[in-house]
Amino acid sequence: MLKATFEKVEDMDYSTREALNSLRTNLRFCGGDNKVICLTSCRACEGKSTTSINLARVLAADGKRVILIDADLRKSVLVGRYHIKTEEEISGLSHYLSGQVEKEEIIYESNVKNMDVIFSGPLTPNPTELLGNEYLQRLITELKEEYDMVIIDTPPLGTVIDTAVIVPNCDGVILVIESETISYKAVQNVKKQLMNTGVKILGAILNKVDYNNKPKYNYYYNQYSVK
Repeated sequence: MLKATFEKVEDMDYSTREALNSLRTNLRFCGGDNKVICLTSCRACEGKSTTSINLARVLAADGKRVILIDADLRKSVLVGRYHIKTEEEISGLSHYLSGQVEKEEIIYESNVKNMDVIFSGPLTPNPTELLGNEYLQRLITELKEEYDMVIIDTPPLGTVIDTAVIVPNCDGVILVIESETISYKAVQNVKKQLMNTGVKILGAILNKVDYNNKPKYNYYYNQYSVK
């Protein structure tokens, strides 16, 4: 299998780790049939990609065989942010969806135990069309049989429509919301778009909560903050 090294994977602090452990537990209560989970947001920079990889990490640490798919074909941050190193040029999702490579050529075993990765690949001028073709459905169906959990990091739905094309192939979706930044109306608009697809909305993560401004809640709730 191809191998990829995450050279910049930082240890989680206590509050982040506990928040993600709580998220992992809540996913269990959503039902064991929820194996393909998509994460999206209203706009960029809400912490969706960081949450996606950290969720994959805690699931892998729990002994699950996990694959993380970077499905942001427009503005992926995964390779640059985590300083990904491979022995060869990366073949990614855009290569597979355009029929250039086979599935086995885009799955990378990472240095995070139990976690494999599919990178987004090079930017493409027609991401929505690629994500809407039969290749993605086939890929997810096969991965669902091979892995315990499939985590998909998708573009912000409040900005581009790509996620609405992806989620019908998923068992559920989680909306990542940046605290005190995203308006109620923006969240409702994204929620409406998700409901129109028929996907199961598993819940929302309130991200980047500043507990320094809420000291009386810090003792009770700091452990549930996902940053």
